[in-house]
Amino acid sequence: MIRSELVQKLCHDFPDLTQREIEVVVTGIFNEITAQLAKGGRVELRGFGAFSTRQRDARTGRNPRTGEQVEVDAKKVPYFKPGKEMRERLNLGEVTAE
Repeated sequence: MIRSELVQKLCHDFPDLTQREIEVVVTGIFNEITAQLAKGGRVELRGFGAFSTRQRDARTGRNPRTGEQVEVDAKKVPYFKPGKEMRERLNLGEVTAE
């Protein structure tokens, strides 16, 4: 699902709201999650999961086109850990081997 499909689904589920209103809400949620992560914070949505950042160390990479070695700087990357409720919903019907 892409962002526009999410907006369309929400428009269908909430016909009393306009598409523009839903777009503002979706954009606001994404912007707040991004802003919190940029500040080094964590965003936890109970039943869904938690967004946080992880630090990646500097390393030597390889240019896939030329094969030349390049230095890759250290950086922060977003990380998502699904919540228990989401994991359970994703695994409904699966039989675990014991």
